[in-house]
Amino acid sequence: MTLTADSKKRVVLPGAAAGDVFVCERKGPEFVLRRVYRETPRKKLTKAQVLKTIRSWKALRGVKWEELRAMTREP
Repeated sequence: MTLTADSKKRVVLPGAAAGDVFVCERKGPEFVLRRVYRETPRKKLTKAQVLKTIRSWKALRGVKWEELRAMTREP
């Protein structure tokens, strides 16, 4: 496959989509492009999911608010 650069040194890569990121490595007279895959962003939890998670949290089960305040505050 032969690709030709335009006057602005751009080359169109088949199979590449807009926004794709590539790392360019030079190996002697050759250039090697490697696609960079980004981690997919996590979906945000809804308010109901957050409240459900908080209610099911078992680390401090049965601790009252006043006791928690006393444990986390400096005397």
